[in-house]
Amino acid sequence: MAVMSTLLDELRYRGLIEQFSDEEKIAKLLDEKAPVYCGFDPSASSMHLGNYVMISLLKRFQRSGHKVIALVGGATGMIGDPSGKSKERNLQTVEALEKNTASIKAQLERYIDLSDPEKGQVISNYEWLGNMTTIEFLRDYGKYFSINYMLSKEIVKSRLEAGISFTEFAYQILQSIDFLHLYRTLGVKIQLGGNDQWGNLTSGLELIRKIEGDEAPVGAMTAHLILRSDGKKFGKSEKGALFLDPNLTSPYALYQYFMNVTDEDAIRFLKVFSFLSQAEIEEVAKEHFAAPGARIGQKRVAFEVTKDIHGEEAANEAIKMSQALFSGEVASLSEKEIEELFGEFKKEVQGPIALEDLLIELGAATSKREARTFVTGNSVAINGTKVTDPKAMIDQSMLLHGKYVIVKRGKKNYYLASF
Repeated sequence: MAVMSTLLDELRYRGLIEQFSDEEKIAKLLDEKAPVYCGFDPSASSMHLGNYVMISLLKRFQRSGHKVIALVGGATGMIGDPSGKSKERNLQTVEALEKNTASIKAQLERYIDLSDPEKGQVISNYEWLGNMTTIEFLRDYGKYFSINYMLSKEIVKSRLEAGISFTEFAYQILQSIDFLHLYRTLGVKIQLGGNDQWGNLTSGLELIRKIEGDEAPVGAMTAHLILRSDGKKFGKSEKGALFLDPNLTSPYALYQYFMNVTDEDAIRFLKVFSFLSQAEIEEVAKEHFAAPGARIGQKRVAFEVTKDIHGEEAANEAIKMSQALFSGEVASLSEKEIEELFGEFKKEVQGPIALEDLLIELGAATSKREARTFVTGNSVAINGTKVTDPKAMIDQSMLLHGKYVIVKRGKKNYYLASF
């Protein structure tokens, strides 16, 4: 058994690697700092947290001295990977795919160090697949794939009963061409992918070996599919997907997601997503389980993930918003923060208006009698300050940013009045 590299030890500790094409060969390639690549599908305008697992893998390889290639499927995105789905994907228009490809490339460029092409590159496979003719595809590559071999792939077998088109059936050949091309042109020797991509990754190895020879120094490794607490993938097609685009999933929403994970998942996700050292993670785990009520693990993983994806300023802002919501001290929030926290509860109101009437208008009370009970019972706050007079007038002088009044009833019920 080969001596495992420091990087491989780290990936094992973090629970990131599931399968190797040849573990001993992979270890040798890692010791040699062989270039690696991973593909990203532009079927949507933004990547999601599941993709970030693979991005973080590339970052770990890059920090360990490997050249990394982030490959956007500008061409393969036109076809669609079967991906274990029960039905065919809807093919995108060329215009939509070009827009998505540019968006995904821009996101990748935020995370991969591109200061030197020998450190990292972000490229699209449209460069070599886009103008390939059908004859070239069949003659130069298709002849190396037997139908029996392609049918044996789990990703294909799972679709045979429901049906699979030749278009998606041939996807594994196109991905194989990617690996061959990168091996020949950029010296890439390792392909990374999620575990659901195993069949496509091994097809690439077979193509390289058949064309370049059995001794070609190439390998593939897959990462565990990181599941949410409900057992589903962090995917863009899943309800509640966590996107990397802050306009689709805000830094605060991302922060709050990790603040609400279980104690065990907090430490597990800290290993998977963060770049803290093993010693740092173990110290967090020790402190966390010594006082689980303090939610030390959740706070740390929420901060680390939000910081790495959106920047430290956004992470600190998310903390501020979370603390304001918990304490009820909401008057210091910016207009943008108020909109993000309470926008879904916003209702237009005409003022000045008595507090008891405002509660009814916002749906915080069903009658004046109930409104008075809430107010006199010391359970209503305006902009973070308790008010005990039901007849108190809410007017222009109370507006935050000249337009908002934040109403809190009880411990957790918030309402936003827009004047």
